[in-house]
Amino acid sequence: MRLTIETIESSAKLPQAADVVVIGGGIIGVCTALFLARSGVSVALFEKGMVAGEQSSRNWGFCRQQGRDLAEVPLIKHSINLWHQMDQLVEATVGFHQAGVMYLADTAQLKQEYEQWYEETKSYDIGSTLIDSAKIAKLFPGLKHEWLSALYTHGDGRAEPFLAAPRIAVAAQKAGATVHQNCAVRGIETSAGRISAVVTESGVVNTSRVVLAGGAWSELFCRSIGLKLPQLSVRSSVLRTEKLDSVGDVALWAPGFATRRRQDGGYTIANGSMSVASITTDYIRYLGYFLSAYKTERKTLRLEIGQRLVESLLRSAKWPLDGISPFERCRILDPDPDKDILISALGKIKERIPAMKDISVAESWAGYIDVTPDAIPVISSVPQQKGFFVATGFSGHGFGIGPGAGQLMAELVTERDTCVDPKPFRYGRYFDGTYKPISSGL
Repeated sequence: MRLTIETIESSAKLPQAADVVVIGGGIIGVCTALFLARSGVSVALFEKGMVAGEQSSRNWGFCRQQGRDLAEVPLIKHSINLWHQMDQLVEATVGFHQAGVMYLADTAQLKQEYEQWYEETKSYDIGSTLIDSAKIAKLFPGLKHEWLSALYTHGDGRAEPFLAAPRIAVAAQKAGATVHQNCAVRGIETSAGRISAVVTESGVVNTSRVVLAGGAWSELFCRSIGLKLPQLSVRSSVLRTEKLDSVGDVALWAPGFATRRRQDGGYTIANGSMSVASITTDYIRYLGYFLSAYKTERKTLRLEIGQRLVESLLRSAKWPLDGISPFERCRILDPDPDKDILISALGKIKERIPAMKDISVAESWAGYIDVTPDAIPVISSVPQQKGFFVATGFSGHGFGIGPGAGQLMAELVTERDTCVDPKPFRYGRYFDGTYKPISSGL
């Protein structure tokens, strides 16, 4: 079933020029546009489909600090502070609610992993705690099982993906940005080695700086302009229930299921232990980068060969800028949800939370998550192309970290002091040997 997303009006007129062009109307792109516009920079945002049409509206809605890679902790701390301010910042509700996030452990291995992460992040003072079964029962009374322990962060929470990015985009418009939906950027033009314009399907916009926040499409765009970006995508399936009396307010992750209460009174449910990798030519192209990550995550990743492989074989990485691009041929990635994965999650939910045994499913969907070899995003300039910046590869962490990532990207583009150290997010780490492939983690 098609996901319901709040729609917004596109800006009426294509600008002749903009200081910065942002490609991509997901959470990262709209937050970047908002902070750029608020700093007095003229910015035009282009989205080939609709704002939040892909993964930015299809994620779980978690806004969490816990479980993050150490490299991300300063940025997610800053981002959580921004979520607390977001309603005032955009003059509209984005559904942010601080209800806490709890990761449940039912094996000694998981318990040990949580304890290790807790020890490693103590100095960051994010308020995480390790709790026992009695505290688990107090925080989520309807939860049944012999849990060994849980990692719990009171300051974490959730927001509403189908509201957040569209309302942030409207705030960016009010701050002076223009937002253009159903208008793909086909490529860039350069002069003296530096970006001079972008070519859209509706015309040319002169600019000297471009931010690519294209999610699962970022690798293809980079390859079309001669840049290498080790990034793949995996398919994640999610559902929402009809309105249900509250069985617990804390957002949960446990082996086999994840859930959080929604603003509409229902619950979002997913299988937090399984996603699908649809093999494409990119999987062959970047095998060396991702082999370690696959070995680590193979129990939670199912490989499939199907239509996406055929599509990738037929798709060219180059196209004429006066012709139709791949971004126009597919406006919105709208894959079918994996029924088996969702049935498994529903079974676990009903077993672990008896009060949800009679839940009614209202809607289900899937989306493609953009992933990197180290599961850390790229938020960086690209030295090989002056004026080009990339914000992508958020590896399933992008929604919660989006406001902070957008601010950081805006600061890098305008060469201002940054809210956090941007070094961990450098594009160049994949080519100078300084990145560390996934070998363990939550």
